Amino acid sequence: MSAAAASSVAAAGGGRPVPPRLVVRPSETRDVDGIIEVCRQVYPHHPPYGADQLASHLEVFPEGQLSAVEIDDEGTERIVGMAASLILRWDDYDIDEHWHDFTDRGYFTNHDPSGRTLYGAEVMVAPGMQGRGVGSALYSARDELLRRLHLLRIRAGARLRGYSEHADRLSPEEYVVQVVRGEIRDDTLTFQLHRGFRVLVVVSDYLRGDPESLGHAAIIERLNPDIASREDYQRGDPRYRLPG
Repeated sequence: MSAAAASSVAAAGGGRPVPPRLVVRPSETRDVDGIIEVCRQVYPHHPPYGADQLASHLEVFPEGQLSAVEIDDEGTERIVGMAASLILRWDDYDIDEHWHDFTDRGYFTNHDPSGRTLYGAEVMVAPGMQGRGVGSALYSARDELLRRLHLLRIRAGARLRGYSEHADRLSPEEYVVQVVRGEIRDDTLTFQLHRGFRVLVVVSDYLRGDPESLGHAAIIERLNPDIASREDYQRGDPRYRLPG
């Protein structure tokens, strides 16, 4: 038995090993290499962020950058997920613009603190950690940020991760309708719907070159219940409203 394993067993009183702790905290410069590795695992063909872009995020809006960190009983940290956000004046953009436009090519230098929309540019979880609460912890931390900054809403582009498997028989809009109804499970959009997001519109060419979504995404929204009006809740294409 290794020293680390022995320590884990001893810490549990000679019984089960102590499971690693999961912490979500603001990202730091020391996290960059770990975040890049998660990017490579999630997007092996086209990682969306490099070191220069991640450094820009921390410079322009450090509060909006979150790291999910697994900490073992010896205090060793491992980055297992990340969330990246910026604030936008939404009316300055067309709703069907490309991810590069909303994020200024992934650098977030278009961050505008006078805006009312927290744009969720990214949430990633290392593939080996999916299904273990990492994504939920990141979304919860971002919800707290929304309310702390008194912003109206979070909006994001939910890439239609499973669409390529149905593209021969469904349009992107038909696919999203079936996902909203629970007739199809999309690993990204279904999770976000369960987190309280709703679909506003379906757009094409959001993520060029993505083989899973074929470029298609749903623009989704989660409103801040502290300040949202009844009219805010009525926006969006009625086809994509949750049943009931």
